[in-house]
Amino acid sequence: MSTQTEGRSALLRLYLSRGVLAVAWALAFARAHDDVDAVAITLLVVYPLIDAVSSLIDYRSTPEGSERGVTAFNGVLSTLAAVAVGIAGAGGVQPVLHVFGAWAVISGAAQVIVGVRRRGPELGKQWPTLISGGLSFVVGIFYNIQAAGDNPSLDVLSVYATGGGVWFILQALLLGWKSRQVRTRTA
Repeated sequence: MSTQTEGRSALLRLYLSRGVLAVAWALAFARAHDDVDAVAITLLVVYPLIDAVSSLIDYRSTPEGSERGVTAFNGVLSTLAAVAVGIAGAGGVQPVLHVFGAWAVISGAAQVIVGVRRRGPELGKQWPTLISGGLSFVVGIFYNIQAAGDNPSLDVLSVYATGGGVWFILQALLLGWKSRQVRTRTA
C-alpha cells in the first residue's frame, strides 16, 4: 500500500469517526442543555476535546508538511477551549457562547487553512472541509453576537455540531470514493 493511500485511509477513518462523534454529541447535548448544569458543562468540555484528540491523531498521521503545524495549533487551541468552556459554564449561557464562538472562529480558520493545503486531487479536493471550516468561522461570529443579545440560547450548539459532523462524514465518503477510483485505475 502506498504512503498516499495509507494517508487517505487514515484521514477517511479519522473524518468518519469525528463526524459520527459530532452527531452523537449533538444528540446528547440537545437533550441535556436546558440548564447549564454539570451534565451540560461536561458535554461542553467534551466537544472541543473530541476536536483536540482528532487533531492529535491527524498530526501524528500527517507527514511533514505545511498543514501539520496548523493541525498541532488546532489541537492546542481545542484543549484550551475545553478548559475555557468548562470555566465559562459557571457563568451561564452568555459566557459559554462567547467562548464557543471564539473557538469556532479560530478553529474554523485553521480548518480552512488545512483544507487549502490538502486541496490536491489525491485527497478529494477537501471541499467539505473547506465549507465546514468556513461555516464554523461565520457561525462563531454569530454566537458572539447572540451572546451579547437579550435571549441567548445553547440550542445552536447542537445544530453546529450536527452540521460539522455531516461535513466530516461527507469528506470521509469523498475520500472513500477517491480511494476506490485509485484502486480501480491501478487494478
